Amino acid sequence: MADTTRKSGSRRLARERIAVLFARAAEFYPENPVWSNRCVELARKIGMRHRIRIERPLKRRFCRRCSVYLVPGSNARVRIHRGRVVVTCLACGHRSRYPVGRPQP
Repeated sequence: MADTTRKSGSRRLARERIAVLFARAAEFYPENPVWSNRCVELARKIGMRHRIRIERPLKRRFCRRCSVYLVPGSNARVRIHRGRVVVTCLACGHRSRYPVGRPQP
């Protein structure tokens, strides 16, 4: 059987769906955080099914361990330590570390 999930049109559509799901997660978070977490889980499943990467700005909006949608000040702590941004998920305690980038000229 042919694998129909890897066609270019379906991958483009999957990228669009992931972007829409993250937009919905941001929209749902103030009223119901469980719905926003579900949107993140669905977006990750779509990305894994179609073998596409989630873009960097979207990737940094959820916890890699527990798939919770992260909102700084609400369920995530953001600190700068030794030239890195440290984002701590307050649901599971996982720390994500990103280098502080230099601004592009």
